[in-house]
Amino acid sequence: MALRDFFISLSENQTLSNAAGQYGLKLGAQSVVAGTTIEEVIESIRKLNEQGISCTVDNLGEYVTDESEATQAKEEILAMIEAIQVEELDAHISLKPSQLGLDIDIDFCYDNLYEIVERAHEYGIFVNFDMEDYKRLQPSFDILEELAKSFDNVGTVIQAYFHRAKDDIENFKDYRLRVVKGAYKESEEVAYQDKLDIDINFIELIEYHLAHGHFTSIATHDHNIIKHVKYYVEQYDIPKEKFEFQMLYGFRKDLQLELAREGYQVCVYVPYGKDWYGYFMRRLAERPQNISLVTKQVFNKKTNTLLAVAAGAYLLGRLTKKK
Repeated sequence: MALRDFFISLSENQTLSNAAGQYGLKLGAQSVVAGTTIEEVIESIRKLNEQGISCTVDNLGEYVTDESEATQAKEEILAMIEAIQVEELDAHISLKPSQLGLDIDIDFCYDNLYEIVERAHEYGIFVNFDMEDYKRLQPSFDILEELAKSFDNVGTVIQAYFHRAKDDIENFKDYRLRVVKGAYKESEEVAYQDKLDIDINFIELIEYHLAHGHFTSIATHDHNIIKHVKYYVEQYDIPKEKFEFQMLYGFRKDLQLELAREGYQVCVYVPYGKDWYGYFMRRLAERPQNISLVTKQVFNKKTNTLLAVAAGAYLLGRLTKKK
């Protein structure tokens, strides 16, 4: 838990995030982030599509407090939607409400999201609302439900570590949902702290939505959970068209291809953009194996990986101070 908390604290450091954006994809992030431009990410999506894998695309960014920055993020997402349509890609959009003005003004955020969802609806492109930390959870759900009155191409994420997750998944059972464990630091008042408790709730949520829900994106790299899902859908005769396995760009590529060859729907979460630092640090916080994966490409194998990444974060801070 100490290691997880360390990387989550780094993910929330705005100074380091700003420095990371200025100095490009360093510290191994290029292995888990598909690029900084639409042109770069299109090429990554096309390669995955050729392997029978669909994509959900995230223009990275969150916690925006400036209206012009939120508007710029909206325009970038609209451009990505146009690119998906023009290039005939098998892809849809993932976005964070806080990138589009949730922390600025609820009506401003709603207008930005309405424009995005409306454009995507014209092209038959699905838009997924990524859920963030607890204090932004209900406001995001409220906007989603309001937009769902006008559009049928929206869905969201249920985070298994929240105590309220079972109520939420029942409330949104008619939506396309991605079920995840959760990647933010939350208090014990609102979230499970023990890994076993989270895993148990995760499986129960997946089973509930597979049995009662619309469409389920099962976000995991855990082969044991994947094996359990395979058994469950076979046992209850749930068609493969009702669910997909969803994994992160750059992780478990062999497993992605194996599942696709077996006839399962596989979707890769493809992040891109300059504001990659917070996302990258949360991926390091989730599993110790992720640290090894992303650091071995840029550090000597004899280097302690924790110290290496921490040193990288420190370096970004020093570079910022020099400027």
